[in-house]
Amino acid sequence: MDALDRRRALYKGTTPPWKETYRKRCVDRLKNSRSRLLDRYRQMGGEQPRSSSIIVQEVMEEEWRALQPDDQRLPSLWGPHGVAQMFSVMEECDELAVLEEIHRELMSQEMSIIDEYERNLQFEQQYISSLVEGMDEMHIVCPTCHMNNLSFSSSFISCPCGLYINTKVCRNISPDVLQRLLEARVSEHMEDCLHSPVFSVTPNTDSHASLMISCQACDYLSVVL
Repeated sequence: MDALDRRRALYKGTTPPWKETYRKRCVDRLKNSRSRLLDRYRQMGGEQPRSSSIIVQEVMEEEWRALQPDDQRLPSLWGPHGVAQMFSVMEECDELAVLEEIHRELMSQEMSIIDEYERNLQFEQQYISSLVEGMDEMHIVCPTCHMNNLSFSSSFISCPCGLYINTKVCRNISPDVLQRLLEARVSEHMEDCLHSPVFSVTPNTDSHASLMISCQACDYLSVVL
């Protein structure tokens, strides 16, 4: 009995022993590759054919190679003669079905990441659009209550909801300057997190309030003003 026959006999009619380890490694690597996935997605112009993956095959290849040293019986999955060898083994061992199952799961997760990114990108665009209401004068909607327009003076920014920021130290804070600051912080947060941030006013050590942006999901915290 040659090596291929022994391998068929070993796995025939059973779930491959590497399945759960390989599946978990692939899932974890895909989650950890979120930034790479979204960078690739943006480079493609925000379009992905639903029938193909962006990085799923790369993830599967990388984790298969990482798994091989732990199980010398695993053939090369991709590479010279690897596919032909794998298919010849899988015809009787259900391993092809296992890989297809893992591939479908990873594709679903990849699309979930992209869909969530698109939803939050839409939220970001809508939020930024809501900050500016142009008529004769630029109006900035309060980032804490999302209901009232902020009032600007030479020394403070305020809102009927209670927001009050002394701007004597930070001079020249006009509506368009504040708008750019808000857009920059929201965009910065969106680079690494898909959850929606919140704004709050926090007193600092000089007894002057600061406008903060934070996110409980990723512990993001930054000063806007």
